[in-house]
Amino acid sequence: MAEDIRNLWYMAGWEEEIVGAGFLTRTVLGTPMVFFRKAGGNGYVAFADRCPHRFAPLSRGKREGDNVVCGYHGLTFGPQGKCVRSPFSDSVPPGCEVRSFPLVAKDSILWFWPGDPAVADPTAIGDFGCMTSGAPLGRGHLRFEANYELLTDNLMDLSHIEFLHSGSFGGGGVMFGGTHSVKHDQDAIWSNWWMANIPPPPWAAFLPPDMRVDHWMDMRWQAPASMLLEVGICPAGADRSRPLMPPLVGPHIITPETQTSSHYFYGFPKLDGARSTDATGAAFKEEDQPMIEAVQRNMGDLDFWGKRPAILKVDAGAIHARRRLMKLRHDEANGIGQTALSEFAVSDGSSA
Repeated sequence: MAEDIRNLWYMAGWEEEIVGAGFLTRTVLGTPMVFFRKAGGNGYVAFADRCPHRFAPLSRGKREGDNVVCGYHGLTFGPQGKCVRSPFSDSVPPGCEVRSFPLVAKDSILWFWPGDPAVADPTAIGDFGCMTSGAPLGRGHLRFEANYELLTDNLMDLSHIEFLHSGSFGGGGVMFGGTHSVKHDQDAIWSNWWMANIPPPPWAAFLPPDMRVDHWMDMRWQAPASMLLEVGICPAGADRSRPLMPPLVGPHIITPETQTSSHYFYGFPKLDGARSTDATGAAFKEEDQPMIEAVQRNMGDLDFWGKRPAILKVDAGAIHARRRLMKLRHDEANGIGQTALSEFAVSDGSSA
């Protein structure tokens, strides 16, 4: 399978997952990690969750301000990963440090950079302002036993809703008369559906059944797998700026856990500012997850291109995203543009 790209921002989790002075632990890109908020709420820290002495998880230790004390033998590490105290010696053993990573919060999301810290530019993080403005959104997380690019394929080709989601918010056939387009916008790839002069889609049952509407679904992708979906409807022939309801906008962000497992983070509409109806998570867990995990099992250890897949026109957005990742892997492996680091555990495998 293809190696993970290091010099990119990956989602570690939601800010709200770090409670008080506690730790958030999560395996990402094959490495156990620990995340915590600095004392006084002044920023965040990301460590590999492994003491360099006997490799105990630092998350089993305790906080002392911005320092972490290993729960096994008491070595203390500062927020930059340097060992600052040993209970058994006045000096610190050479090489006694833990790898730390840039970690920033933006739009209520925690982003970490597993590559070269010198080129970690927070301005390159995509805009997910929908999480902190407008109608309140809930925050969800699911774990999939599948490679993260398979989840990207699923989200960049929404034509599957006519079949996989026929029991939930399925398209009711509206997509068969629609048009699909792919466009590039700076660092983003857009996979957009436009369905003109159609009956209201099944999820818009509040509209008169004899009404005609224009319906759109726009998916923005940014490497490695940060996606934002906008879904809207307006009267047939009207401008999109006159929607029949505020467009539904939410993030769909995938972070590799290992080569064959992934974290899926998503936002979903909240009702009355408090009660939550997580239809997105329910559909993914009950309909998408079983199918995508079955795809991974069928693929085995071979990469996507190694299976020689048939390609449909509706695959264009997903294929463009895969090709962008192929170029980023090539450039990083050859030292083009940025310096690649290999501190994380890297699985063997050929590049796609």
